[in-house]
Parts: sequence; C-alpha cells; structure tokens
Amino acid sequence: MQLLAFILIYPLLWVISILPHHIFYGFSNVVYFLVYRIIGYRKDVVRNNLELVFPNKRKEELTAIEKGFYHHMCDMFLEMVKGMNLSKEAFRKKYNVLNAEVLREIEKEKSVLILCSHYANWEWNVSINNYVESKGYAVYQKISNSYFDKLVRKIRAKWNTSLISQQETTKTVIRNHKNNIPAIYGMVSDQSPQVKRAHYWKEFMGVRVPIFNGAETLARKLDLAVVFLKVSKVKRGYYQAEFIPITLSGSSTEKNEITDKFIELTELQIKERPEHYLWTHRRWKHRGKEPK
Repeated sequence: MQLLAFILIYPLLWVISILPHHIFYGFSNVVYFLVYRIIGYRKDVVRNNLELVFPNKRKEELTAIEKGFYHHMCDMFLEMVKGMNLSKEAFRKKYNVLNAEVLREIEKEKSVLILCSHYANWEWNVSINNYVESKGYAVYQKISNSYFDKLVRKIRAKWNTSLISQQETTKTVIRNHKNNIPAIYGMVSDQSPQVKRAHYWKEFMGVRVPIFNGAETLARKLDLAVVFLKVSKVKRGYYQAEFIPITLSGSSTEKNEITDKFIELTELQIKERPEHYLWTHRRWKHRGKEPK
C-alpha cells in the first residue's frame, strides 16, 4: 500500500513543484478555499488556541489572524513540495540569510545548536547549510510511509543536511562531540512534551505548559553554542532569516536560562505576525496538568 500511495501521489507533487510562481500560488488559493472554507481542517483547534493566548483581542482581529494563518499554512506546505525542484541559487533568492557571518564565526570555535519554532517556513531552514562549513543535521519526525520518507531525505541531501530522528539526536551529538567532529544541529523546539516526561513548566504566550528542554540539556552538558533562528515572511514565497546568539558557552549558563531565552524570542516572533505560527498544533493541550 505504501508503494501504491507513493506511485499515485508523487507525479502530482512533481507537477506542483514546477509550476510558475503565479500559477503555483493561485493553486495555493484553491487549496486554501478547500481546507478552510470546505473542510474546515482543525478550525476548532485554531480558534481555541487563538482565543486562549489572545484573550484581549476582538473577534474581528482573531478572525483576521485565523484567515491569514490558513493562507500561510497552505503556502508553506506547498512550498515544501516546491523545494523538490528549486536550485540552490533559487533558494538563496527565496530564503535570504541576513547575517550568516554570525554563525560562521561561532562554528569556528565549537558545535552549534540552532533552535527555531514552528513559524514562517521552518522546512526551508535546512538551506542555511549553504552558508556554513560544518556538517549539518536536522532533527525531524520520521514519515510512516518509507517511500515518502526516502524522498524527504533525498530533497534535504542537496543541502548536505543529514536528517536524524528525535531518538537518534542525543547519541549523534554525543558521538560527534567525543570524536571532535564540528557540527551544526537544527531543532524545532516548541513541541509539547508528554506530561510524564516534562521536567520544566513555564508560561508560553501567557499559559503555563510543559516546556521541551532537551536542547538545553545537551548544550549545558557538552558546552555547545546555542543560536536562535528568527525567520520572517517578507512576502509570498520569500523569507529572510536572522541568527540571534543565545549563548556561546552552554556549560556556563544557569539552569533553564537557554530555554527561557528561546521561549522569550519565540513569543516576540509570534506577536509580530501571529498568522505565521502553526496554530493547528495542540501546543497548550497540557495546561492545568502540572503535578503539584
């Protein structure tokens, strides 16, 4: 069944990936109408999340954010497909890194953890490997269909980025550290950990929830540098990225310092343009479950 699904769907994805700009985003408008107006994909989750974290916004404001989010979400997921046939030169035009020199200077001294959130187009963040010398790793959620998983790995390979699962992350970082292999690791770190595995609770967008702090644990243990990747959507199909150092020495930080700074920067990013955050994610589902 997995092979049949791949055979049937892959040709459509390939055709979408080569569409000219105006036709591509016209198609995205059609997908938006189907997803938002007809199907109503996770609309209740989006509305509950927005009402929860923006209690002081008027209904009209929340509706505008909601519609903007669905437009952006459809664009972003189709842009993942677009990446199948984009050259490195085209990617540089569509995903512009403002201060790559910051990361290049840091990587001369030690390995780096790059932390980002589900904001703007986090899937295109792998292209930053165009700007650095060290080996790049991206932590990802493995796709259940092995054929599509292989396709994703192939697409990422052109950036010399190795995909590693969450389960492989810790041993990969430790192995490279022991062998003195400099590397850059990209992690989307705003996930919601399971309550039973949560070691830290904090207010995120005004709501107290469990916070994932695995990146900080690695950084403090192995003295890694930590950088926040801020990505902004300039216009449809175009993004710009900026590296914001959190620490150059993870082992010199206080407990939760790295995590707190990451949350602070993520919140600032969301508040600037809330429609570009992934509101279909049940990020606040564990509120009120903190052990006494």
